[in-house]
Amino acid sequence: MAINYKDAGVDVDAGQREVDLIKDIVKKTQSKNVLSALGGFSGLFNLDLDGIKNPVLVSGTDGVGTKVILAHMLDKHDTIGIDCVAMCANDILCQGAKPLFFLDYIATGKLVPEKMSEIVKGVAEGCIQSGASLIGGETAEMPGVYQQEQYDLAGFCVGIVDKDKIVDGSTIKNGDVIFGLSSNGIHSNGYSLVRKIVFEVAKLDLNEKCEGLYTTLGEELLKPTRIYVKEILELLNKVNIKGMSHITGGGFYENIPRMIPDGLCADVDASVVDTPQIFKLLKKWADLEDKDMYQTFNMGVGLVFVVDKKDSEIVREFFESTDLKLYELGQIKSGEEKIELKF
Repeated sequence: MAINYKDAGVDVDAGQREVDLIKDIVKKTQSKNVLSALGGFSGLFNLDLDGIKNPVLVSGTDGVGTKVILAHMLDKHDTIGIDCVAMCANDILCQGAKPLFFLDYIATGKLVPEKMSEIVKGVAEGCIQSGASLIGGETAEMPGVYQQEQYDLAGFCVGIVDKDKIVDGSTIKNGDVIFGLSSNGIHSNGYSLVRKIVFEVAKLDLNEKCEGLYTTLGEELLKPTRIYVKEILELLNKVNIKGMSHITGGGFYENIPRMIPDGLCADVDASVVDTPQIFKLLKKWADLEDKDMYQTFNMGVGLVFVVDKKDSEIVREFFESTDLKLYELGQIKSGEEKIELKF
């Protein structure tokens, strides 16, 4: 009996239907520098170097981890793409880079065009929030690797920064001030632990309303990662940001030290942060220690940055006109340990 590619579980026609569904969505993200159309073999981007003396390209790639399982469980797929863009765009932002373009990769057991277009809708929204053009991507139908309903999502972002303006932490000194910006909840890290706590320890349903939450538990857990590009790029025109850390997997303990030079220590007082209720609930349900929480989750702070003390007031005034909460977390001091954290 003759068989074809569709009999093997791969529907080429479904892939074309997906492209048709997302063309207009993708086009909304694209700047005048995009020279290619969706469906080609590659994406073309015209590098505009106006005002940049010594251009450096900055790249980053990431996924959203097991948060996709919750999107599947709730059958809600229009925000997970924001997470994917955020994880990449916030990372390259830490070097002072302006995002230029983004590409996504979706792998699935069975290609359902409508579901894939919902995912791409989120990716497009993340690109709009970060100022990046979505110039291409790939949807791979992989029966045998993934179950029919499953998918995974990853992305790749490229940005640009003038070499003289790279943010690398090298100029951080004793007495500099450490600020933090509020997160939108859990963001996209620690979800393997979250799922274990929610489903195995607390034995909860995602549709439950929990103490102190204004949404269902599922809606809270699917809140998309906050993108900090717009505010930070604007702030960089006002002050010299010396170092930045995106608070992702590893929490405070792993990510803040990544920007601290040897011989210096970030003296951080996390008690000033208005910790979101979801973290308090997770801690309570699993009886976790504070250190466990701060080395896994962002605990209400999605981005940390360092400025000279003389620039502190400019920073405070700038964030008064935004919807982000600004926390003064502490100062840089001498020390061999790169972070000292008070809860």
